[in-house]
Amino acid sequence: MTATEPAATRVFHPPVGYRLAASVRALTFSPYDPCARVAAGTFWWATRTPDGPATLALRSAGGELLAEAYGPGAEHVLDRADAIAGLRDDLTGFAELAAAHPLVARLAREHQGLRMPTTGQVFPRLLRAIFEQKVTGKEAYRAYSATVRHFREPAPGPLQPLLLPPEAAAVAATPYWVFHPFGVEQRRADTLRRAAALADRLERSADAADATRRLTAIPGIGPWTAAEVVRIAYGDPDAVSVGDFHIPNTVAWALAGEPRGDDARMVALLEPFRGHRGRVCLLLEAAGIQAPKYGPRAPIRSFARY
Repeated sequence: MTATEPAATRVFHPPVGYRLAASVRALTFSPYDPCARVAAGTFWWATRTPDGPATLALRSAGGELLAEAYGPGAEHVLDRADAIAGLRDDLTGFAELAAAHPLVARLAREHQGLRMPTTGQVFPRLLRAIFEQKVTGKEAYRAYSATVRHFREPAPGPLQPLLLPPEAAAVAATPYWVFHPFGVEQRRADTLRRAAALADRLERSADAADATRRLTAIPGIGPWTAAEVVRIAYGDPDAVSVGDFHIPNTVAWALAGEPRGDDARMVALLEPFRGHRGRVCLLLEAAGIQAPKYGPRAPIRSFARY
């Protein structure tokens, strides 16, 4: 077997209407993400496993989902391939909750093929979330991509260049000033290094609630960062990014016709959907719903708290 041949393959049978690209979009930072991207209809995702590095390739064909994996961790990542693709996303009870609001009910129907992925990995998403704190999306991506390339380690498989996310131990051992040229000030660099030092403990979290408690106990990590992490690592459909600059306005506008809203108003409007509050926010984002703009336009997903 050559480096360009998959070490293992598996076939899954997604529900009718399933949309791969929309479901895994949350796992990519941009079309140029060095660790994950969609190319020619295939989603490529580089990761680290207890068995070693791995690359997962997912593509839809004839109503089936074909998963191919490369590298020493191929079998490990294949065991989670359906979760990563969002096929373990549990929508139990959501249709009944969605029916309480005509817009949410419509979006649930129109985007029924959109599923929430679950990676089972905390630190790779935490790395990105810390870089997203209190800056624009462009600045966050610059820091993230520069950091990945600083620790540059090629991922297995035929898609190149594709890089592995940095090892937590290597990040923890890196002086804060190394991150400064990437646009990362000492506060975020120190937060990242503290989190990296505790990565093994974070990865052992029992569930999203436990992970949230452990994450928010780390100085520099608050509710926004924790929600961004558990939504992806645990596929938590109820995780709401309290502290985001845009989401409260979007929720207030979509659910109540109010052009502006704060965190308290957002939480109140989402309460009828408890258990799936994060899913409602995801549907609003997928539909491209935004509150009216007043004044200079702020970059999307910017100026989040921590």
